[in-house]
Amino acid sequence: MNAITPDTSVFLLAAAAGLGYFLGAIPFGLVLATLFGLGDIRKIGSGNIGATNVLRTGNKPLALATLILDSAKGAIAVLTFAYLIAPNAPLAALVAGVAAVLGHNFPLWLRFKGGKGVATTLGTLLALSWPVGLAACGTWLLTAALFRYSSLAALFALGLAPAYAWMFSTPQNSLGAALLAVLAFARHHQNIRRLIRGKEPKIGAK
Repeated sequence: MNAITPDTSVFLLAAAAGLGYFLGAIPFGLVLATLFGLGDIRKIGSGNIGATNVLRTGNKPLALATLILDSAKGAIAVLTFAYLIAPNAPLAALVAGVAAVLGHNFPLWLRFKGGKGVATTLGTLLALSWPVGLAACGTWLLTAALFRYSSLAALFALGLAPAYAWMFSTPQNSLGAALLAVLAFARHHQNIRRLIRGKEPKIGAK
């Protein structure tokens, strides 16, 4: 039986939020940097646990691994509900993806001091709707290539994601992308100030 009752829906959304959060809260950047002898990634650069800060150590393969794993957190959360648990409840997949980003940004075991969620958001968007995800990733790559600022690329990519979702996906996913964009801008408030002052470090700067 494919019908979902109101009570089941509440339970399903709660389960999606919980699983998404705990998947997102796995701090791959911190774990990989520690395992490969780079120390506590939170004590260098921006203090972030994401791929951009791992790149500041000079270890490009490790930064790439962090990028892939952080993206996978959002994608796995979405796909688990979209294809395995609740294929007839697309809202559950969206909730799982948003929760994964929240988990990355505010992990319980790091006293809620996590990353900025760009890679996890892109993974979420790709899993929710691959045209939206590809458009956002393409925007990030183009902006990064032109200006060499990871934060600016993220702001452009995630800021345009709601419009991409409106064009290529559903209003529900557009709303989800808008929520993630607001969160991304809030998390990048210091980067925005540095960009305005011309003091934001470029990609690859240690």
